[in-house]
Amino acid sequence: MEFEKVRDIIVETLGCDAEQVKPEATLSEDLGADSLAAVELVMALEEATGITIDDADVGSLKTVGDILTYLEAHKN
Repeated sequence: MEFEKVRDIIVETLGCDAEQVKPEATLSEDLGADSLAAVELVMALEEATGITIDDADVGSLKTVGDILTYLEAHKN
């Protein structure tokens, strides 16, 4: 999964600036995602990638880098 695609989904879903989206950026503190926004982000990522993000794994996705690593590990 390329960073730019994930960044664009994050920007569109969370309404943050693209410059804020870096691999080390945390979803809650740096990008302002509350629990509802996190659920919306997971749904948007699943729709865009076709990769199902297991509910048990959602809590471990704390940074943009975590998302990239997860999607890379679970792609077909």
